[in-house]
This record gives sequence, C-alpha cells and structure tokens, in this order.
Amino acid sequence: MSTFETSPRETNGEAASAKSAETASGLPGRKGPVEGQGGAGEVPSFTITLKLRRYDPEKDSEPHWEDYQLTMHGTDRVLDALHKVKWEQDGTLTFRRSCAHGVCGSDAMRINGRNRLACKTLLKDLDIKKPIVVEPIKGLPIEKDLIVDMEPFFAAYREVMPFLITKGAEPTRERIQSQADRERFDDTTKCILCAACTSSCPVFWNDGQYFGPAAIVNAHRFIFDTRDQGSDLRLEILNDKEGVWRCRTTFNCSEACPRGIQVTKAIAEVKQALISRKL
Repeated sequence: MSTFETSPRETNGEAASAKSAETASGLPGRKGPVEGQGGAGEVPSFTITLKLRRYDPEKDSEPHWEDYQLTMHGTDRVLDALHKVKWEQDGTLTFRRSCAHGVCGSDAMRINGRNRLACKTLLKDLDIKKPIVVEPIKGLPIEKDLIVDMEPFFAAYREVMPFLITKGAEPTRERIQSQADRERFDDTTKCILCAACTSSCPVFWNDGQYFGPAAIVNAHRFIFDTRDQGSDLRLEILNDKEGVWRCRTTFNCSEACPRGIQVTKAIAEVKQALISRKL
C-alpha cells in the first residue's frame, strides 16, 4: 500500500501551488468567493477548534494535546483541516495520507473517539461547536504525531497468506468462476488495509498477539474462493489461540470499517468453516 508521510520539506511544492490559489481567493488552496463576499456558488465558512494529539519522540517523553483555531468551509474534510494546520500554522505536524479519496487507507485516525478516514470525514458532519479531537489509532506503537507503526498489523496480514494458492501445472487460460461463487466472498475483497477495524478492537488493544479483524477478513477472501486450494492451511493458522476464537463479537470492527464490510459476519463464517471441518 502506498503511503505519503508529510514533512516540511515534502510539502514545499504543495504549499507553492496552494499559494497561487490563495492569490485568487484569499484562502489557501481555495478558489472562488469567501465569507463576506457575494456571488453564486459561495461556500459557507465556519470556525473550528482542532485538538490534536502530538508526540515527537526526539522532544517529548509523553504525547500531549495542542489546539488550533481554523476557518474552514462546508466542503472541507478533516484531512483539509490537517493540511491547513501543517501548511499555515505548524509545519512539524506529521501524518500519513496518499490518495485523499478513501481508497488507499493511509489516513485512518481516531476522530472524536471513532476510527475514521480523515479524507472521508466532512467537518460539517461533526459537532463543530466543540473541539474536533484527532489522535492516532489505538493498539499500535506511535512513531510521531498521528503516525503509528503498521508493521504488527501487516505481519498478521502476511501470516494468513493473502494470495491465491493453487496446485498443479500453470493454467493455459484464466481460471473461470461463476458469478455466484464470486459473490460468496465479494464483501471481503473491499478491504483497503487501513487498520481501522483492527485498531478498534478491544481484544487487539489488550493482546498484541491477536491476528485482528483485518487479517481474518483477508483470509476469508481466499478461504471461500473456489479457485483457491490453500483454505485448510489458512484455517489451521486461524484456529490458533490468537486466531478467530479470540473475537468477542463486539461489532466495533464492522462499525469502524470505512468500506462497509460486514467484518463480524466474516469472522463468524470463518469460525463456522472451522467447526464444519472438524465435524
């Protein structure tokens, strides 16, 4: 998965291009009328307080909170507010983002106590009368500010072998699959590996060995693929004491998924597959 970690040096070019838009509109990165000016197409503006959990390992012994006052617009998302802080108030702010369209999964954060993608969360959908609280996702080591170490997450993902396993000679044409067979695992193909589900799980917070929902979702995608021949291997891995049986069915993962995957249902189906195999 491609990610982009912002830093003062890396945003110089972006700041320069934003400057040209500022000349036309009076606001960085925004064209057209602003608050107090007339004209069709005017976007309403409002003031927010962005409360960020900051941590610089070179300076801080513990994370701390910092507040930023911002003038934002009705079309802005939390990611736009973070950019505004970085480009205009504090260039040391560090966070991940890539596509900014809810596809790459890079900017998963804890926003007002819930795991969300910053690029998909509209500010106007939050309670802007109160501070908007943004912090890193839980259960993974914090590297700096809103960036966490994703390696434990990806280690669990790799362990379930998230790829097609086949036997025999290479096929001479594509492996045909019916629409009904494809539909069986369609939901779990939507995962973007943002870790929002895994880092919302209380079991994962308290047990660093648990595979976590995302790894199980990606195992599910191949366990129920009729073209795959590695289902038994994956089921054996997930039958481990830190596998699917650690799930407590709290539904946090399903609520946190920005793609609407029925994560808890997928985990239950893997459990059922294990029981059926034993019988």
